[in-house]
Amino acid sequence: MCGIAGLILSSGAAPPDPVVLSKLIGALHHRGPDGSGHAVMGRVALLHNRLAIIDLITGDQPFFAGSATLVANGEIYNYKDLRESLPGTDFATNSDCEPPLHLWLRDGADYVKQLRGMYGIAIHERVRRTVILSRDPFGIKPLYIATIADGLAFASEPQALLEAGLVKRSVRPAAVEELLQLQFTTGADTIFEGIQRVLPGETITCADGHILERKRIDPVPAGPPEDIDEDTAMRRLDRALTESVDLHQRSDVPYGMFLSGGIDSATLITLMARLNSQPVLAFTAGFDAPGAADEREQAAVIARSVGAKHEAIEVTEKMVWQHLPEIVGAMDDPTMDYAIIPSWFLARRARQDVKVVLTGEGGDEIFGGYKRYRKATLPWWRGGKAMWGDGSFDKVPVLRTQPSTWRDGMAAAETRAAEGGRTLLAAAQAFDMTDWLPHDLLLKLDRCMMAHAVEGRTPFLDAGVMAAAYRLPDHMKLRHGMGKWILRKWLEKNQPAARPFAPKAGFTVPVGEWIKAQGSRLGPMVAAQPGVAEIADPRKVEDLFRDIRRWRHGFACWKLLFYALWHRRHIQGLPAAGDVWETLSSR
Repeated sequence: MCGIAGLILSSGAAPPDPVVLSKLIGALHHRGPDGSGHAVMGRVALLHNRLAIIDLITGDQPFFAGSATLVANGEIYNYKDLRESLPGTDFATNSDCEPPLHLWLRDGADYVKQLRGMYGIAIHERVRRTVILSRDPFGIKPLYIATIADGLAFASEPQALLEAGLVKRSVRPAAVEELLQLQFTTGADTIFEGIQRVLPGETITCADGHILERKRIDPVPAGPPEDIDEDTAMRRLDRALTESVDLHQRSDVPYGMFLSGGIDSATLITLMARLNSQPVLAFTAGFDAPGAADEREQAAVIARSVGAKHEAIEVTEKMVWQHLPEIVGAMDDPTMDYAIIPSWFLARRARQDVKVVLTGEGGDEIFGGYKRYRKATLPWWRGGKAMWGDGSFDKVPVLRTQPSTWRDGMAAAETRAAEGGRTLLAAAQAFDMTDWLPHDLLLKLDRCMMAHAVEGRTPFLDAGVMAAAYRLPDHMKLRHGMGKWILRKWLEKNQPAARPFAPKAGFTVPVGEWIKAQGSRLGPMVAAQPGVAEIADPRKVEDLFRDIRRWRHGFACWKLLFYALWHRRHIQGLPAAGDVWETLSSR
């Protein structure tokens, strides 16, 4: 896990400016505090900050082979197999990220078809003068590209492009609508004018400061459900999950996992305990707010059942107000998911003991766990409802202009997801994997982890698990109104202490209650922020914060607070000035 950046300038441009390169790599230091490297060749520059996980001694980047140079952010879990598939190759290191360079020399842009892992990769070929940018099919690791005055720039985080002065700090109004209504933004275009995401599974060929070609691997299989019986499906699932967790544990540094009281993390800790001779180190977060959903007790039961070493932390209101500017500041490509709060604190605690954490992201999408999937498969007269059909501000009239185009990106994703002979359920899952998963859940995981130089790994988001589970018949995912049926059956057999058929409790953070208690104080401060004043009526914002009567009011207040802090940091370019109160009152 690392941070990468670089410049791909046109032939008529001046060579890369060392000051710009220094700013680029400096802005990504938190992603790789264990070392840095660079290669400047003519008008192409590749930069790398390293978080050392595998091959601690010789794995510094860039890597060189023939006329090619590589920098990478991520982990290639099948790197040992790839080495065996390249007989006669003279490897210079034992790093997991060196085999992709030799694969590229052999296969060209199709090299990514052999990779099993999470990655953002840049390869410069000096003879052809091309640069290849690749991102893993699930979008676990980020990569961004921008057109600049003299060519192209890329980086693991948009904020590096902003800090280096390569792109102006301005927002796309349509993306602000999406963010407020959905809590994340869709598609290739980010919220920043001029910065695009390299999409999940995309490989882009660049030369002379221009994009020449784009290819993309879709991680979601097309086609109707398989004809398979439940016993066969269970055996296949067990093999796929075991193999994936085993691969995701490959590390030369200590690792642990995040444990909730839910199905996905219970599956992971069960498999980790099966594969490890030493107790698994597990971390769980809870809250001090009365009535808040708290997973610590059930997580402790699961941890004891497998002999894990369990560490529970309590996230308090005081901690949130103290650190929220830092937390929001880490979300340069913004997601307003309030789960950023416990994720950030868990990563901070985990970093004291480990550098790698396994997490359960992707389980709901692959196995059909969300309640919205059940509604999406029903006709309207039985309560069926389109996913992501309602925006957060539809019934909270505080914005200056009512959002009208915020669902355009989702509509395009719906159309793509319905192709390929998929059932309604499979289409709903594919729909979520297009935008919600990479641009909310995985983005949150990446930024919260990397803020503390911790690598987050997601064993459910693996090609083997996807092949074993996604095209199962609908009744093996959704049965008796309950999602993830096949995974629950597996857990019932392998870890009954997890109570796999208990109703899904969901995960909530009591931000609404915390904001409500401070509404009279927070409202005027949020309303006075330039970013909020541009999009909302300040008087209505103050009234909303003073009178939070329903959940949606509290959630709207959370989004306005997030946007105030986000806009201050990433558009105004102002650092956090202390806690929430100090930051919002500073100029």
